[in-house]
Amino acid sequence: MKKLIILLVLLTNIIQNSIATAATSPASPYQVIETTGNSLFARIANNQDALEKFPELMRDIVEEELMPSVDYQYAAFKILGKHLRSTTAEQRAKFVTAMRSYLVRTYANALTQYSNQKVLFEPESNLSDSTKAASVDIKIVDANKPDIKITFQMRKDKKSQEWRAYDMIVEGISLISSKQAEFNRKISDLGLDQVTLELASIAT
Repeated sequence: MKKLIILLVLLTNIIQNSIATAATSPASPYQVIETTGNSLFARIANNQDALEKFPELMRDIVEEELMPSVDYQYAAFKILGKHLRSTTAEQRAKFVTAMRSYLVRTYANALTQYSNQKVLFEPESNLSDSTKAASVDIKIVDANKPDIKITFQMRKDKKSQEWRAYDMIVEGISLISSKQAEFNRKISDLGLDQVTLELASIAT
């Protein structure tokens, strides 16, 4: 009887530890995109009437539903490219803030095209614990229009081990690559401070 009780205690501890581990394990990049996407698109669908009257509401939805899953600082640094090394901490902070606002505006404008289309998420794939980057596809299906393929480039944070998106590729066009080319020329000609001011004004 004593052995049975000990066995039950050990088994209970194993189960509890397994549940705790599953609960605290960071979501995979596929789970992050699907969970975020479902919440985002459901909220847009449920607020169509309000969005028609108050289009600026889309920015609030993007802020609350999408941005927590976006690594906007890494995206900003990627866009700075070769100019990153020559910037000060203050310049980087201002550029990151301006870029974040710009991304919110960009995503909000793009999402105004969503009108309850079907969204298909890429199935889960096995990734090793050492994997630090991944690409996750989604497809927006509209019966009256060609399908739209979107690829999210994801990276795992070294400290939190959480997956977040830093780039969005729509039909083969990378947001990061296109903006890097655009801003690199402007930074070379005008300087980072001026480009940051212009970016901030566009984002408002």
